[in-house]
Formats: sequence, structure tokens, C-alpha cells
Amino acid sequence: MMRIIPAIDIIDGKCVRLSKGDYNTKKIYNENPVEVAKEFESFGIQHLHLVDLDGAKSKHIVNHKVLAKIAKETSLQIDFGGGLKTLEDIQIAFDSGAKQITIGSIAVQDPEFCFELIKKFGAENIILGADCDNRKIKTSGWLEESDQDVIDFILRYQENGVQHVICTDISKDGMLEGPSTDLYQDILSQASIQLVASGGISGIEDVYKMKEIGCAGTIIGKAIYEGRISLKQLQTFV
Repeated sequence: MMRIIPAIDIIDGKCVRLSKGDYNTKKIYNENPVEVAKEFESFGIQHLHLVDLDGAKSKHIVNHKVLAKIAKETSLQIDFGGGLKTLEDIQIAFDSGAKQITIGSIAVQDPEFCFELIKKFGAENIILGADCDNRKIKTSGWLEESDQDVIDFILRYQENGVQHVICTDISKDGMLEGPSTDLYQDILSQASIQLVASGGISGIEDVYKMKEIGCAGTIIGKAIYEGRISLKQLQTFV
């Protein structure tokens, strides 16, 4: 069964969404992320993608108290990312209740450190965040571009033990125009990983498409908040 993973992005402790990762497009959907998480759980959702956008921008963990509160008040399996650059920040995330953490920018900037993280915490607890635009990896809250090809990036980490990958096509993120199906098919044809699709989900048909091509999970954000997909529809998968 494909995992359904709603997203909560946090700025100033509030539940927001951006378009294409642009902080100037911020839209606040709820002042209380814990309420949002509880509603997800009430419909049988078991997983949550929690992103510390303040952390991503400032390059260190910021909203760990929100993580801790959601972890305490729900039984959701939380994967947490955004600004996790140091062993100390990663330990704070796990201590605050994250089931898994997502390494993104640091995976580009210091791969040897990340290979050690995989050994230290276990491959099942570390997710590689492969966020790309025109198939080139971007970092630092998507504000900086690298010259790394997304599939080469994933394959290098697969060789070093990574099992779980979240891939976001930034050009699709928050646009409600459909996911990057071709990109995900290319990744799945070359890499033996558990791939979670992220970005562009616009309706329930997109969710079925991600399942059909073999994704292990799909992250859904704005489509839920804008009423394009109801939580009741997602109960089919959970």
C-alpha cells in the first residue's frame, strides 16, 4: 500500500504553503499546526511530512517545539526536515519525536558526514531529500542551485546505504498542475529505493498515478489545504 503523507510546512510556528519554494508567496492556512495534524490523524492518516521552513532558511533547526508538540499529541509517524546541518540539530529532531529526518542541503555540501549519519542512525531513519529544478539539485530552502544531476545524486547515496528518497520537482511544488511523472519513472527505472513523490499533486487521480508507477508514498500539501483532495478520499489508501 502506498503511503499517504500530508505535509505541514512551518514558518513562525504556523502552517503555511509556498509556491515553487518562494518565501514571498507564503500563505497561512492555520495558526495551529497541531490542530491540522490531529485532523489528519482523525481520518486514519499515519504519516506526516513536517518541514521547518524557518530552519531551512536560517540553516539550523528552529521549529523543534512544534515537532515535539505534534509528536506528543498524535501518534503520527513524522519525518522532519529543514535546516538539519549538524549532529546536534539532528539529535534534537529525533529527541523531539521525529521518526525519520530528511537530509537535503547537507547531503550536497558534506556527503561524507551524511554517509556517517546513515551508519549512526540507520538507513531506515534517514531520508535523502532530492529537491531539484530542471533535474539539478537545489539547496538552502531551494535558494541555491548546484550542478548535480538528481539521478546521479540519488544513485551515489543508494551506493552508500540510502533506502528512502523524497524527490520534489520545485517547478511543480505548490502549483497544483500535476506531478513530475516522467522524472519519477526515470528515477525508479534506475534506482532501487523507496521513492516518495512530492510536488504538484492536484487531485486524487494524481495520487493513483503515483501508486501506479511504483512510488512508495506521495506527499500532499496544497491540494488538501485548497480542497482539491478531501481527507475522506484519502481514506481509500489508509
